[in-house]
Amino acid sequence: MSTVWLRVFLDVARHGSFTVAARTLGWTQSAVSRQISALEAALGGSPLFDRLPRGVRLTEAGRVLVPHAEAVVERLRGAGRELAALREAAGGLLRVGAFATADAGLPPRAIAAFRARHPAVRLTRHQDFTPVLLDLLGAGRLDLAVVSTTGRAPLDAYSLHHLLDESLYVAVPAGHPLAGQPSVRLPQLADADWIAGSPRPEGTLLDAALRHGFRPRVAHVVAEWTAKQGFVAAGLGVTLIPALAAESVRPDIALLPVLDEAAPARSVYAATVRGRSLTPAARAFLAALGEAAARIPG
Repeated sequence: MSTVWLRVFLDVARHGSFTVAARTLGWTQSAVSRQISALEAALGGSPLFDRLPRGVRLTEAGRVLVPHAEAVVERLRGAGRELAALREAAGGLLRVGAFATADAGLPPRAIAAFRARHPAVRLTRHQDFTPVLLDLLGAGRLDLAVVSTTGRAPLDAYSLHHLLDESLYVAVPAGHPLAGQPSVRLPQLADADWIAGSPRPEGTLLDAALRHGFRPRVAHVVAEWTAKQGFVAAGLGVTLIPALAAESVRPDIALLPVLDEAAPARSVYAATVRGRSLTPAARAFLAALGEAAARIPG
């Protein structure tokens, strides 16, 4: 059944005339008559209008059809409006995810800029570890995720939009002997107690220590990076702080840039599913992420 037939049917029903409906549509009267005849044939042959000397009048079958035709046409108009809103990033839903440290500065700035430009788009966010974010992305539960190379996550299956190469800092107590140094190399802290998110350095930022031939002694396992700072401030050890979190560091600890060619900075990307088309809203959010990343220290 053609939706054009339904639209013509509603016009004729509204005006009570083939002639007026034809004039409104910019068609000939015979063209309108053919559309109605085709619709009647598709519905089993029952007439939808009584043809009167002056105009037409809905039959019982026509009166039954009116609300259904109106519902179909309105649903199609609604679909058109929503699709137009998506094309203009003026509506719809955008689902983004990020790992915890990135959420300290990168997504919030991007979200603020995005909402100022596209206030009608409903944005939801999810925080998790990079491997979990990638699983959610692949399952279609996220449209975009901010991920990092920490943990050797399998990034090859995704389209990666590079945001920044993130430098690392060692956080030490304010009274630490190295606190006044302009930078530090990791082997200088081979004998230190470390505060880390895992008892094992493999797959974490502390992977860098293994490449230098020493296994860091993890004295305290603390998952959240702000809590790690509290342990450092209390003199219970040292920890690695990525650049994304450095802006929000406590005043009672010192940050020392890690200078180490063997321990390169980690990379941060916006990941999307390879081969899946990005909505205009997702492309706009990618642009906002790039702007936010440009303001993060390298």
